[in-house]
Amino acid sequence: MTSSAGQTDSGETPAPAPEVRRRPGGRTSRTRARVLDAVRAELGERGYDALTLDSVAARAGVHRATVYRRWRDVGGLLADLLAATGDDDWQPRDTGSLLGDLTALNEENQEALTARPSVAAALLAASFRSEEAERGLLRLWTDRYARCEVIVARAVARGELPPDTDARRLLVAATAPLYHQLMLLRTPPDPELPGQAARTAVLAASAGAFTGAGEAVS
Repeated sequence: MTSSAGQTDSGETPAPAPEVRRRPGGRTSRTRARVLDAVRAELGERGYDALTLDSVAARAGVHRATVYRRWRDVGGLLADLLAATGDDDWQPRDTGSLLGDLTALNEENQEALTARPSVAAALLAASFRSEEAERGLLRLWTDRYARCEVIVARAVARGELPPDTDARRLLVAATAPLYHQLMLLRTPPDPELPGQAARTAVLAASAGAFTGAGEAVS
């Protein structure tokens, strides 16, 4: 027992406790990282239908009982993967202009959707098959749109947009063409598409298409 002065009841000063070295994250964090890396690889290479807890455990080098106990099923793996994806410090680039910011955002989206294998595309497909993936993807999209609202705020501050521009509507209009072309029409990646989609959205936004006045006119 130690008193508030740091002395024992006998009056002697105790020897300092040995320093304990703690590894960042700990064993549990390292196991989670290995498992989620394995989920990304399995999902990207083999797709949702081939994703199993056993295949993930084998790829991660983790005992299958650990995976079953912590994640329970494929839905649990997908939900945790999406939660981990949203738990980062990503922010949209600040290029100094609305056109530049939206183009940069679209370039990132196109790169993610056309990577081989594309985990982003696989997660989109899985969201139609798994309720956990659907909920997780919705949370991730909501988070990403919220982070991207700064693009519109910066443009308003620079005088590029009307103050009452609806950020979400503008962001959807700027990014939707990529998903339509790449995921629905399956067109080959076009290096010009990110800028073209951004430019169209900027022209519409500058004319007030995403403000209350724009809604009234439509």
